Amino acid sequence: MEILNLIDATSPLSFASAAPKLRRCPISASGGLRPLRACSNMGYTRFTWRRTTKLFSSSKCDTSSLKKMRFAIRNVSVRPLDEDTVEGQIKNNSVSGDAIRQCFLDFYAARGHKILPSSSLVPDDPTVLLTIAGMLQFKPIFLGKEPRHVARAATAQRCIRTNDVENVGRTSRHHTFFEMLGNFSFGDYFKREAINWAWELTTKEFGLPPERLWVSVFEDDDEAYSIWHDEVGVAKEHIKRMGEEDNFWASGVTGPCGPCSEIYYDFLPERGYSNVDLGDDTRFIEFYNLVFMQYNRKDDGSLEPLKQKNIDTGMGLERVARILQKVPNNYETDLMFPIIEKASKLAKVSYAHADDDTKNNLKIIGDHMRAIVFLISDGVFPSNIGRGYVVRRLIRRVVRIGRLLGIKGEGDQNLEGAFLPVLAESVIQLSTQIDPHVKTRTPRILEELEREELRFVQTLERGEKLLDEFLSNALSSSPENGDRPQLSGKDAFLLYDTYGFPIEITTEVAEERGVSVDMNGFDVEMEKQRQQSQAAHNVVKLSVGSDSELASNIPDTEFLGYETLLTSATIKGLLVDGNPVKEVSGGKDVEIMLNRTPFYAESGGQIGDSGFLYSFEDEDGTQKTIVEITDVQKCFGNIFVHKGKIKEGKIAVGLEVDAAVNAKLRQGAKVHHTATHLLQAALKSVIGQETSQAGSLVAFDRLRFDFNFHRPLLEHELMVIEELVNGWVADATHLQTKVMALTDAKRAGAIAMFGEKYGEQVRVVEVPGVSMELCGGTHVNNTSEIRGFKIISEQGIASGVRRIEAVAGDSYVEYVNTRDNYMKRLCSMLKVKAEDVTNRVESILDELITTRTEVSNLRCQMAVLKASLIASKAFMIENTNIRIVVENMDDIDADALKSAAEYLVNSLQDPAAVVLGSCPGDGKVSLVAAFSPGVVKMGIQAGKFIGGIAKICGGGGGGRPNFAQAGGRNPDKLLAALESARAELVVALGEKTS
Repeated sequence: MEILNLIDATSPLSFASAAPKLRRCPISASGGLRPLRACSNMGYTRFTWRRTTKLFSSSKCDTSSLKKMRFAIRNVSVRPLDEDTVEGQIKNNSVSGDAIRQCFLDFYAARGHKILPSSSLVPDDPTVLLTIAGMLQFKPIFLGKEPRHVARAATAQRCIRTNDVENVGRTSRHHTFFEMLGNFSFGDYFKREAINWAWELTTKEFGLPPERLWVSVFEDDDEAYSIWHDEVGVAKEHIKRMGEEDNFWASGVTGPCGPCSEIYYDFLPERGYSNVDLGDDTRFIEFYNLVFMQYNRKDDGSLEPLKQKNIDTGMGLERVARILQKVPNNYETDLMFPIIEKASKLAKVSYAHADDDTKNNLKIIGDHMRAIVFLISDGVFPSNIGRGYVVRRLIRRVVRIGRLLGIKGEGDQNLEGAFLPVLAESVIQLSTQIDPHVKTRTPRILEELEREELRFVQTLERGEKLLDEFLSNALSSSPENGDRPQLSGKDAFLLYDTYGFPIEITTEVAEERGVSVDMNGFDVEMEKQRQQSQAAHNVVKLSVGSDSELASNIPDTEFLGYETLLTSATIKGLLVDGNPVKEVSGGKDVEIMLNRTPFYAESGGQIGDSGFLYSFEDEDGTQKTIVEITDVQKCFGNIFVHKGKIKEGKIAVGLEVDAAVNAKLRQGAKVHHTATHLLQAALKSVIGQETSQAGSLVAFDRLRFDFNFHRPLLEHELMVIEELVNGWVADATHLQTKVMALTDAKRAGAIAMFGEKYGEQVRVVEVPGVSMELCGGTHVNNTSEIRGFKIISEQGIASGVRRIEAVAGDSYVEYVNTRDNYMKRLCSMLKVKAEDVTNRVESILDELITTRTEVSNLRCQMAVLKASLIASKAFMIENTNIRIVVENMDDIDADALKSAAEYLVNSLQDPAAVVLGSCPGDGKVSLVAAFSPGVVKMGIQAGKFIGGIAKICGGGGGGRPNFAQAGGRNPDKLLAALESARAELVVALGEKTS
C-alpha cells in the first residue's frame, strides 16, 4: 500500500519536528514507513507501507497520528516485497540518502543549531588543497582567530580526499568524494549533550537497534565512558576503551586536541563479545565520530585545558545510507548506484552478475565521477598542477578503466564520442539536494569533460602501447640481473609528460604486471621541468601557541584606508624574525601591528600598500623615527601586519606614529582593481557568462586576471574586450559602494572575487549597469580615473585556464608611450611611415626567406660535389659485394648532409651503406645514415642503427629503415662515433652474408 505525504511543499520534511508521534516511522530499521526517495521539489515524499497490522496496532503510530499529518491513502493495492537485491533499484525497505541528510539537519536544527551551507571544495585555508573535513570552514573559530557567529552549527559538507584513492572500489567504504554530516559546538555544549544527542539520533530517529551499536572511547576518558554507560545506558560489553592512535584527535604535534568517541554498527552480532576488534571491516563500520576538543598540546608535549571547549563531529552519509538501506557496501546506496548502473549499461555488463574485478572497476567509476563533477562545478578544471591535477588524474583513471570495460563513446549510436558526459548527467541528476548549483553549471561541466576525455584518448592508445613495451622490457631484463623488474623513472616521466599518463596510473598498471616504478628517478625528471610545486595536505593543521597568545593581546586593526591615506596610530605589537619584542632599533627589518591603519593589507588579489611610519619629538617637532613600509598582510583574522625597515631612530610598543600611504602607488592599485572588475564584465559579455575567475593579481603597475576557458581568445575578441572596457572608462561612471547582508548581495546578483572570504556582512562595489562584485579592495571613485586600458598578453597557464595581463592608468600611458618610441625608431631604421611598417617588414622577411633558400641550395650543391669526391673512398666488405662509405663532412649543416648521403647511396651500386657526420657549429653534431634496398632486406635498418651511434656523441635520433638522421652534443666524439659505425657495419653486414 502506498501513502502519499501531503505536508506543505514549501518546507522540507522534518522527521524530528513534523511528526512527533511518528518519530520512529520514517526511517526505522525495524518496521513502519520508509521513504523510497525524497521528492522535495514536488512537495511530497513517497513511502512504502509494510507490516500494516503492526503499524496500526502500534501505540507510536496510530490512525489519529496519520490524520494529524494529513496523509491520504491512494491507489490501495497489495504487492509482495522482494528482499533480494534487484539491480537498478534500491531495496523497498530502505530510506533515501537525501532523507537521511535532511533528517540529520532537522534533528540538530530542533536543538538550536544554525544550519549552515556546505563550503566549496576549494577552501580558503592555504594549508590544504581541497576541503577534506566538515570542520575545515570552522578552523579559524576553533583557533580563536575569528569570533563565533553562532554558538552551535550543523552542516552537510562536501569533501574530497585522494590519499586513499587506491582503496576505492576495493573496500566497502573508501571514497574520493563523500558527504560529512556534522554538528559543532563553539564553547557552548560539550560531552554530555553531544553523546546523548548522537545516541538519540542514531537509535530513535534512524531506528538502529541499540544491541547492534558499539562505542569506543579514549582509554583515559572516564567522563565519556560514564556518560555512555551510566546515562545513555550502553552495556559495558559494547564500550571499548582504545588508545591514542585510535581515539585521540590532534591537529598536529602541538595545538588543539582531545579525546574522541566513535559509534560503530555491528553487521554480525552473532559473533559475540569475545576478542572483538572494532577495526574489523568485515563486521563493523564506524559511522559517527565525536571529537571533544578540550586540550592544547604545548611544545613540551604537556596538555593544558582550552579556555573554550568545542565539539566537532562527523557522520559519514554514505556509511549511514549503507546501514539503513541494507546494502553490502557504500557504493550500492542510492547516492551512487545509479551512476554505476549507467556505467554498467555503457559497458554492456550486468553489475549483479559481474565478477569482482568488474564490480570494483564500476565502483571506481561511480565514486570518481561524483568527485569530478563536483570539483568542476566548484571551478576546479583539469591541469597539471595543484587541484587541477587531482581532477585530471581522476578523469584519466575513469577513462582508462572505462576502456578496460569496453566503454567507448556514448553507446550504440556514437562509439567515437566521449562517455564521461553521459555518466556526469547521472551525477547531476543526483546532485540537487547536495548542491543545487551543479545543475545550473551543467553545460560547462559536460563541455569540459568531453574536451578532456577526447584530448586524453588521442594519446592514450599510443601511451598504452609504449607502457606495455616498457613493462615487457623490464620483465625480460629482470632475469639477467636477478632483481625485481623495475620501470625507470625516465620512462615513467616520458609517459607522464608526453602521453599524459598520471604517475599513479603508470604505477597501478605496472603493479598489475609485477613491475615496480623508480619513483626517485621520476621525481628527478619532474624537478627538471617543474616550475612550481603544489602539494596536497591531507590533514587539517591547527596551532595554538605564541602566535595565538600574541593575537589575543592585540585587538583587530581598524582599517581607515577607504577614507584617508594618513592617520595617527599606536604601535600595539612588534615582531622581529617572527618573535615578539618590545623595542626595535634602526636598520632592522620589523613587523608592526597598529591599532588603526590607512594601509591596505593584501587580499582579494590586491597587493598590500607601501608607505612610511613617522614619529616626532614632542617639543620642537623634530623628526625622530622613519620606518619604510613595503608590504602589509593580514593574520590572526583581522590584524594588519606592516612589514618594513627602520630607516632612522627606533620604535617601541606604545609609540604614537603617523601612518602615511604612498598615494601614487595606492592610485595605481585602485585603477587596476577597478579595471579588473570591468575586464571580468567584458569577458563574460564576449565569451559567455559561464566563464569564471580562477585567480587575480592587482599590482600598482599592472593587473593579471586568470579565468576558466577552453581555448585561446581570438584577436578580434581581445579587441572587442578592450573596446568595451575603454568605453566604460570613457562613460565616466561613478562607482557605488555599500555594505549589505551576504544573502542580499547574492540576491542582487553580486559575484564573488576569487580567494576572498566573506562574513555575514559584505562590501559590494558596483559600476552601475556594468559590474557588481563582492570586494574589499580599493577602487576609483569614477571610471574616468582609469584613463585607458590595454591588454598586453593573453596565454594559457593550465588546461582550461587562461591568463590576461593588462595595464591601466599611468601604466597605460607609459606603455603606450614606450611602444610609440619603439615604433618611431623602427620607422627611422626602415625609412617608412608608421602605417607602412608592416608591409616593409613583410617584404624584408620574404627577401630573407628567398636568400636563405638560395644559400641552402648552394650548400646542398657543395655537399653533393664534395660527396662525389669521396665516393671513391667507398670500400667493399671482404668476400661480399657490399659497399660502405663512412666519412666526416666537416662543418656542413644537416640539410646538406642529407643531400650528400642521398647522392652517395644512389650513385653506389646496390647493396650499399652510407654513414656521414659533421659538426655544423654551436657544439652540435649531425649524423645521417642511408641504406640501399639490398642492405635493408638483410635486416639492417638505418633508424635503429644511427640511434645507437648518436649516443656516443651524447645524442639520439632515428627514422625510416632506409634513411635516418640523428644529432649529438659532443663534437669531440664524432670521429669515435664514425669509427664505431664503420666497425659495426662491417661486422653486421659481414654476418648477414656469411
